[in-house]
Amino acid sequence: MQPTINRRRFLSTSAASAAGAALGAASAIQLPEKTVRGAGVVSLGSEQGDGERPLFEISLAQWSLHRKIRAGEMNPLDFAKVAKEEFGIDAIEYVNSFFSKKVKDKKYLSEMKQRAGDLGVKTLLIMVDREGKIGDPDKARRTRSVENHYKWVEVAKDFGCHSIRVNAASAGGYQEQVGYASDGLAKLSQFAADFDINVIVENHGGLSSNGQWLAQVIRNVGMANCGTLPDFGNFTINRGQTGAEPIVYDRYIGMASLMPFAKAVSAKSYDFDDQGNETTIDFEKMLTIMLDAGYAGHVGVEYEGKQLSEYEGIAATKKLLERCRARLSDSRKQPTAS
Repeated sequence: MQPTINRRRFLSTSAASAAGAALGAASAIQLPEKTVRGAGVVSLGSEQGDGERPLFEISLAQWSLHRKIRAGEMNPLDFAKVAKEEFGIDAIEYVNSFFSKKVKDKKYLSEMKQRAGDLGVKTLLIMVDREGKIGDPDKARRTRSVENHYKWVEVAKDFGCHSIRVNAASAGGYQEQVGYASDGLAKLSQFAADFDINVIVENHGGLSSNGQWLAQVIRNVGMANCGTLPDFGNFTINRGQTGAEPIVYDRYIGMASLMPFAKAVSAKSYDFDDQGNETTIDFEKMLTIMLDAGYAGHVGVEYEGKQLSEYEGIAATKKLLERCRARLSDSRKQPTAS
């Protein structure tokens, strides 16, 4: 029997036994081309400057500016402008909670879409929170949560997105949660398929931060438009539990488990050293796992630190991604020894 999420032994035993298999999973699992390479990506390429696609492109997650938005210092309608004019980023990822009260306001949504379009900024996805547990053990509540997401699928389609990001929150035993989450995601993915929208799940606390568990859920759903959004930083299983010792899943094993299903990636960052490296996450190692999985889509800047201002943190994260991209591009151009 699989242990429940408050059993630490599960992490140590599963990580030890799965390390080799999980780190090799990205190249071993065969999936549809669109799934492996990232939503909307046609071909892999090398770094910019040689006429081909870069190894990956950089986008900006609206969550990076959550303090400014919540403090009333930034209008959510200005997000595309800030991304383009302040940071030179022309692809964005919205967070639904910043305009959830406007979801039925066609004029507001039209202006949001128009502002991005006028700037040549592409909206990639909408991160959806606070719409109930897609994996709720209660069937009626699970159905209600799935249906609560329908409106965001429709908005995403209108905005020209490729995906909505959802959470696979559930409750119960390990395998029970696999079943509940798989059921809810399958129903939502069926609805979204009619709009050519992907439903992608982020590692975001609870068992969703266990890479093996989430990979199993996505395999169970088995639909081409249901995948993952691996986040560099969200591998704490008991996040939000006050006073509890953190139970953290190995982020690199988790990344390798989730990348075969990835249609987007979030480069979470918290703090930086004097050399501009993230102090808790090896960005180059994460990006290597990502690239080895064949992914060539966007990597979203998602600064969540407190030492730097949000603008400074976004700029530092973007600079680190660019530096890693250049270094990885150069190393992948080098001929291998026979």
